[in-house]
Amino acid sequence: MSAALKKSSSNGSDKSISEIRKLIGPLPEKLAIYCSDAAITRYLRARNWNVKKATKMLKETLKWRAEYKPEEIRWEEVAHEAETGKIYRSNYIDKHGRTVLVMRPSCQNTKSTKGQIRYLVYCMENAILNLPPGKEQMVWLIDFNGYNLSHTSVKVTRETAHILQDHYPERLGVAILYNPPKFFEPFWKVVKPFLEPKTQNKVKFVYSDDPNSKKIMEELFDMEKLESAFGGNDDSGFNISKYAERMREDDKRMPAFWTRENPQSAEPHVDLNSLDLNSDSDASDNGKVDSSPSHVSDSETLSSSESVIVTKGSDNGSTEVH
Repeated sequence: MSAALKKSSSNGSDKSISEIRKLIGPLPEKLAIYCSDAAITRYLRARNWNVKKATKMLKETLKWRAEYKPEEIRWEEVAHEAETGKIYRSNYIDKHGRTVLVMRPSCQNTKSTKGQIRYLVYCMENAILNLPPGKEQMVWLIDFNGYNLSHTSVKVTRETAHILQDHYPERLGVAILYNPPKFFEPFWKVVKPFLEPKTQNKVKFVYSDDPNSKKIMEELFDMEKLESAFGGNDDSGFNISKYAERMREDDKRMPAFWTRENPQSAEPHVDLNSLDLNSDSDASDNGKVDSSPSHVSDSETLSSSESVIVTKGSDNGSTEVH
């Protein structure tokens, strides 16, 4: 891309960001920090640079964050959900410096939808907290060992899809489906045509007995640090006691993550209930947001497979907030 084109693209992006800030208006400090240029850009990408759609999506997230307060969830509240290692942040990053979340749906240990979703949100917030400077996306390593359909809950599936696609857009860098069962293959063939090419490329089916799959893992990870469950050489396994120590230390860092200097933090506080999700941000000609695009953006990637995966189933600070 030429310098002129880059400048033009940058100016267009800056203009879109400014438009969204104007539509949203002043915000409380934590939510203003959430609305960094990088964050707004992710919402724009997720809605193919449609300012009205991106604004509506971001407003919905701001209301959710104001009510759910994901940044205030602490380890002691969700520790019981983590005991089996069904989701955890690995102690290594991939070769691109991205945080790695390991998911083991067969290790589901609770029946509370609310508890499972709250732990998922805690894990996402923790993964973002630990993204190295300049990195916005993470890697999911999903281990299907022992998985079967009995590990699937429709209710948790629906809520998981909603949380991930609507409130964490553009956070997925690559998803490794490790030794998925055969019934995933026909499912993927049905879903794939509806996904953007860039999204399709983020999903990797990896099989332990496939030489080509081994190359995928070697290209992404340092095999000495990668867990043996994924073909690596580290056989230490998940240790809940050690993991709890790491999470408690991360919890201490979280408040500072949400009180850093931000140009918007001096804006007057407002009631988030005053955010009108319909006025000034309706996307389509008839005043309604098109919720069924022919192609699905990264924010909507794997809404079905993600939820099936998680349903019942490197501590660098970041300079970018969500």
